[in-house]
Amino acid sequence: MKLNYKIIAVEVGDLLKYDTTINEINRIAEAIFNFEREEFPNENITSSRAKLIYDWIMTLGKQSGLSIDAKNKLLVDFCMKLVSNEQLKEGVISILKENGISDFSLKEQDLNEFNARNFHSEVVKHARKLFLQKNYFHAVFEASKAYNKAVKEKACSNKEGASLMMEVWGCKGVLKITRCETDTDENVQDGVKFLSSGLMRAIRNPTAHEPALDWPIDKQECLEILSLISFLFRQLDKAVYYSGE
Repeated sequence: MKLNYKIIAVEVGDLLKYDTTINEINRIAEAIFNFEREEFPNENITSSRAKLIYDWIMTLGKQSGLSIDAKNKLLVDFCMKLVSNEQLKEGVISILKENGISDFSLKEQDLNEFNARNFHSEVVKHARKLFLQKNYFHAVFEASKAYNKAVKEKACSNKEGASLMMEVWGCKGVLKITRCETDTDENVQDGVKFLSSGLMRAIRNPTAHEPALDWPIDKQECLEILSLISFLFRQLDKAVYYSGE
């Protein structure tokens, strides 16, 4: 489907004119596009930021050497990287959908964001499908549960959640990632212990006991939490079981 770039350029520029800067618009555009921006006069656009967004999108639409799919992907990438506010992001998605960008393109953008984090394989296994469905609450919940289960199995423990983490990590626990001989060793062990316990208290427990509508998790929060869980999974991979016997 051939897009009406003028409508998209006007609407996206108007929506984002207060949420970005001239420098940020140019920085993102120059990182994504391999062409120079052209000027497209439009007396109805009075904001310099809206006009800059308009010019970049109109220039993209003019590129004859790109396929429609390639243009669509670049358009989505540019628009989504411009916006940081989750509410405005939904507004951009609505504009793109109303003007012919398919769900496939938007899902591909989400997949690229997810893959760019290089998550641990267990996070990918338990969270990717839910993330692509925009089910951020349960993506985080499932990854947290998977980490709890993996720690429990490696530590041969019957405990759960925060109490499990406090018992098995640290220098008095059975999972060791250092020799626990120096202050630094002890700090690292305790750090993983408290991060793991914090994950259980701040993320797993609320998502286990609170309705999703009462405990909203947006896309950015989801990615950041999954990054923490990925880090902890990698520490678990390095950990050696030591019974102390």
